Amino acid sequence: MKKSFLNSIIFLIFCILILTLVLFQVQKTQREIENLASLPPLFFESKREKIILLFVGDIMLDRGVKNKIKNYGQGDFKFPFLKTSQFLNEADLLIGNLEGPISDKGKKAGSIYSFRMDPMALEGLKFAGFDILTLANNHILDYTREAMEDTILRLKEAGIDFVGAGLNFKEACFPKVKETKNTKIAFLAFTNLGSSFWQAKENSSGICWLNEENLKKGIKEAKDKADISVVLFHFGDEYKEKANLTQRYFSHLAIDLGADLVVGHHPHVVQEIENYKGKYIAYSLGNFVFDQNFSKETMEGMALKVLVVGKRIKEIFPIKTKLNRYFQVELVK
Repeated sequence: MKKSFLNSIIFLIFCILILTLVLFQVQKTQREIENLASLPPLFFESKREKIILLFVGDIMLDRGVKNKIKNYGQGDFKFPFLKTSQFLNEADLLIGNLEGPISDKGKKAGSIYSFRMDPMALEGLKFAGFDILTLANNHILDYTREAMEDTILRLKEAGIDFVGAGLNFKEACFPKVKETKNTKIAFLAFTNLGSSFWQAKENSSGICWLNEENLKKGIKEAKDKADISVVLFHFGDEYKEKANLTQRYFSHLAIDLGADLVVGHHPHVVQEIENYKGKYIAYSLGNFVFDQNFSKETMEGMALKVLVVGKRIKEIFPIKTKLNRYFQVELVK
């Protein structure tokens, strides 16, 4: 009997201890919930994975830039990017406009302002960390389709993606989707500069021509395949610091069709950024690496840092750049 009574006491003490521990844990959990409830929303966003997209302006590694590389950079095409490579490589995706072919093929078919970059230029672009280059511009065919097609093959071999031109219509005008940190981002590129005869066809190479039909098809495809859709335009008037009506029309149309961000190139000077229906339009990023040292404006540019959180564009940060007398790009402090 005494043994049975003792066992009952021990069991009762054990139950009290268990109950005390449970109550303690419940109170602790309740306090944690109350503390979390008092935290600002930004706390939770900081815990999500952040993605940094970095867009830069026109890149041309021929002519005066090539001469500086030869005379002051020992022929190393990393030279223009030496002062910004660390900054550039911090981005999850780095995107720019390649203003002309990278090739040793083709013959000059453009004006006196025709560019063809040495194949060694690819080493500089890889060093800088470029992930995507847009080829939809008025210089990619300066040395005929042969040089453009060679450029496409060289970029593929180098592991650098491209948009806005291709060996056929689908490659030129369909989105390039990049996945990073479980977020799919689609990139499209278009231009309405040059000749409409340059546009890619079903079975022939060329650029993606900017018109309503191509824009609608491309954005629909991008939205079907990705979380975020980015449209790159090569448009506008050279050396004008304000976007023209055509730029505004197609940029607004892109947003209306579902694009999440629009980035422009071609004017060689920085133009304004517009917030249209809660989405950003950077009309022109100006020159990134170029040899137009005839004005202060053409020696300046903008890098557009885009913060993506929770599969959405959360914020943008315009960052000023400038070119020194050796045509090396630097950040403006």
